[in-house]
Amino acid sequence: MSGKLYLVATPIGNLEDITYRAVRLLNEVDVIAAEDTRHTKKLLNHFDIDTPLTSYHEHNKMEKGPYLVKKLEDGINIALVTDAGTPGISDPGEDLVKLCLENNIEVTSAPGAVALITALILSGISTRRFVFEGFLPFDKKQRNSIMQKLAVEHRTIILYEAPHRLKQTLKQLLDILGNRNLAITRELTKKFEEINPTTLEEAIDKYNDELPRGEYVLIIEGKPLDELRNEEIEKWENISIKDHFDKYIKEGLDKKSAMKKVAKDRGTSKRDIYNYLIRLKDGN
Repeated sequence: MSGKLYLVATPIGNLEDITYRAVRLLNEVDVIAAEDTRHTKKLLNHFDIDTPLTSYHEHNKMEKGPYLVKKLEDGINIALVTDAGTPGISDPGEDLVKLCLENNIEVTSAPGAVALITALILSGISTRRFVFEGFLPFDKKQRNSIMQKLAVEHRTIILYEAPHRLKQTLKQLLDILGNRNLAITRELTKKFEEINPTTLEEAIDKYNDELPRGEYVLIIEGKPLDELRNEEIEKWENISIKDHFDKYIKEGLDKKSAMKKVAKDRGTSKRDIYNYLIRLKDGN
């Protein structure tokens, strides 16, 4: 009988944020796969857990993943932990889960703290809908491409960022997204927790005078829907209603459907489009 992989969430700051179930599982499993064994050892010592540790991280996942799967197939139960928070979020736990599922190994979760959710609910920015991008890629083209897409994103945007890249990222966000409200958070649930509601311009000024420290979670407001709608309408201002209508006819739409599409694109009524085309046909 195969073992089971447990995705065990650990505290993102305050050690009291670990769950009773997490502590029990970390005691009961046969081995704990950790992103940084030295870091996890401190957590285990705090809770008097002496379960053996093995490493599993971004740089060894290709060879270690199959090794862990083999152990699971042999009936070994394994807990996967990250340095802080929930495994599988912006770390290679995602790859191990896929590998287990491909090999019909049972995977379950012992949920707990997640930095992005903690930051979001503390930010004061809309929590109704959001998009999580994690750490932006190092590649300049990929990074720019993602930011261009975020510029027209109406949902709240959540990013992770390292201290040495924070100022660069804030400047790029300002250049591409324009000045937005955001909350910059760090040291979440710790003694010196920081939740800083600000704007991109103000944040850049702040970190010109202050050295960024620690990992950051950025919560950025999305673009207002009315602004997005106005921009969509403005795209059609340089084309006549007749050419706009003809475009959809050439694409195979019937006249009624074409008028409906034109009206929607231009933010007006279908009757207005119909009347305009009739006047144009009559030469008025």
